[in-house]
Amino acid sequence: MKIIKPNEVPAEPATSPLFTGEVSRQPILTPEMSPVFNLGIVNFPAGVRNKMHTHSSDQVLFVTAGTGIIATPTEQQEISVGDVVHISAEEHHWHGATQHSDFSHITLTAKGSTTKQLEP
Repeated sequence: MKIIKPNEVPAEPATSPLFTGEVSRQPILTPEMSPVFNLGIVNFPAGVRNKMHTHSSDQVLFVTAGTGIIATPTEQQEISVGDVVHISAEEHHWHGATQHSDFSHITLTAKGSTTKQLEP
């Protein structure tokens, strides 16, 4: 057993063309630590999101701070602290902060899951 205190996990820049601005990531469970899961916190400043993408495994988002948006090609919904979002493998989606609020979520995917960006 291992207890991980997220406030003690340093944030690191998550530079990727997938994001529309600067975000940070706090790796909670890395592939080296877990044979099954990837788990991390992603922190979005107000107005920053990721681009339309898919994951090769299901993804679960646990909203931990602020107000965000989860969207597919056909719908868009606001999400806030306490919400849990299940995204099926290969489902086209994006998520991030609203224009007026920072936003953080814990993301859970299967170990080895890959992300494919769908727009430039």
